[in-house]
Amino acid sequence: MDTGLTIGEFSRITHLSIKTLRRYHEAGLLQPARVDRQTGYRYYILDQVPTAQVIHRFRELDMPLREVGELLAVTDPDARAAVIAQHLQRLENQLDQTKAAVVALRRLLDPQPAALRVQRWRTEATTVAAVRGVVDRTHILRWYAEAMQELDSVLAVAGEAPTGPPGGLYDNELFSDERGTMVVYIPVARPPRSGEVEPFVIPAAELTTTTHAGPHDDIDVTYGALGTYVKQQALEVAGPVREIYRLGPRDTTDSSRWRTEIGWPTFQTVADPVVNAGQAPS
Repeated sequence: MDTGLTIGEFSRITHLSIKTLRRYHEAGLLQPARVDRQTGYRYYILDQVPTAQVIHRFRELDMPLREVGELLAVTDPDARAAVIAQHLQRLENQLDQTKAAVVALRRLLDPQPAALRVQRWRTEATTVAAVRGVVDRTHILRWYAEAMQELDSVLAVAGEAPTGPPGGLYDNELFSDERGTMVVYIPVARPPRSGEVEPFVIPAAELTTTTHAGPHDDIDVTYGALGTYVKQQALEVAGPVREIYRLGPRDTTDSSRWRTEIGWPTFQTVADPVVNAGQAPS
């Protein structure tokens, strides 16, 4: 009479340790086909091999035991696919965060960091087509993408071609309180008004600027360097930070070529030290 596979035999077939199989049993993920009442020995059948391997793969992807159990309990293929897709999206987000942290740490640990190139110059008031909103910090990227999409659509209908690179204004509260006002804009000759898009005046300001090269994974390091410079030069910040996307994902998929100008409206609090003042960056 075939009594099934012992836990040792099942372990060899699946490449899962006996300890792991016992843990799956205790968590209710993989019940043995039979448990001997007298000895407590666990016995499995060959049909359980694929299930054991599926559990193992998802555990390798750090899916919590509870979610693995929920996945195995779902019999509808579409519903199961939705659960898997949700977990994979979370893993992709975690991977992106890990990559960004690695890039920033490598730059911070560089014994010979690149010299910060700073300019101070005065801008004139400029009217642009813009979308404004109060945004949670965790929603910045999604809000930005939606706002830019609406700007592109409205400007296309109005027949207005951009006269310069897109940009954004970001209130300090976005960083200090994790919620604040954002403005994204595209310069055009005649800003239309439609839906969320409206004419907006970017006020004149004395700007202290630098350019961040590459993807935004470590843009906070550039912000830190510029902020350090601002304090060292006895400057005070007088408004929302400004970003101009002189070359970005809208222009090229090669992120190494991206160039983001970061500018803080500043004013001098003591006698003006020697600075690299000049014209607006080209």
